[in-house]
Parts: sequence; structure tokens; C-alpha cells
Amino acid sequence: MSKKRALIGMLASVLLAACSSVPYAQHLQQRQRAYNAAAGAPVRSFRLVLGASIYSWEPLSETQLVVYTLPTRAFLIDVWPCNNLTFTNAIGLTSFADQVQTGFDKVLTGRDYVPCAIKQIRPVDLAQLKLEKEAQRHVDTMPRDNANGTPPPSGNP
Repeated sequence: MSKKRALIGMLASVLLAACSSVPYAQHLQQRQRAYNAAAGAPVRSFRLVLGASIYSWEPLSETQLVVYTLPTRAFLIDVWPCNNLTFTNAIGLTSFADQVQTGFDKVLTGRDYVPCAIKQIRPVDLAQLKLEKEAQRHVDTMPRDNANGTPPPSGNP
């Protein structure tokens, strides 16, 4: 009897986990669309700042991530399918003289994983990205129907 309960419990937890990942996948797709819309024309390379450090980064899929070299400067990077990109806690970038180049440098996702070759680099217009994010947050408002004829409550009693 206890094996049956354990199996039912495991199945229930798997179903809950599957359902909870749907909003996360939708969130990633929205973020990916926003970054792609705000990205400019491809560039051959970009320079890392402060001794080859990354200010911040965000995975968008197994083939795309955003790297911030400064709070005000970001690059959308396309890579070949990369194991562990959306689940790793930290990444690294190979570079030569603090310059990251397409076709030469790679994204590192962990000791046990193959480095991911960089296919394309595009600078992100952060002002445009902010507009894209605000457009996704748009809420339609409608006045309430005051069918019973009573005035709306005032702020002070």
C-alpha cells in the first residue's frame, strides 16, 4: 500500500512541476522577443570592461543569451545549441585582449560541458528594450458600470 501512495505522490509532484514550468517558458519567450526586437545589426566583436568581467547575464534559450558588460551596455549573443545554458548559475566568455569575437570565442557553462561557439553578436538598444517591456505590461482599463445609481465611495469617511 505504501508503494502505491509513494507512486501517486511522485506522479502528482511531476504533474505540478510540469504545470509550474509553463509560465516560466512563456516568460522566457516574451523576454526573448523583447531582446530580439531591441537588438541592432550584428557586430563582429565587443570589448569586455574592467579586466574581462561580465556585469550581468540572462539566458533566453539554449541558443541565445544576453550579456551586460556595463549596466548601460548589453549584447544579444546567439550560440550553437548549448547544454545547460538555461540552468547554469554562472557563465564565462573566452576572449583575446578583452575582445569577444564571433566565430572564435565561446560561452562556458561549466566544467563538464562543451563550450558553446558564438555565432552572432548584436548590441541591444536598452531604451528600445524598455519600451518593449512597457508594451508587454499594457493593461486595458474600463470604467465600472454603475448600474444601481449609487455614487462611488469617497476616499474619506
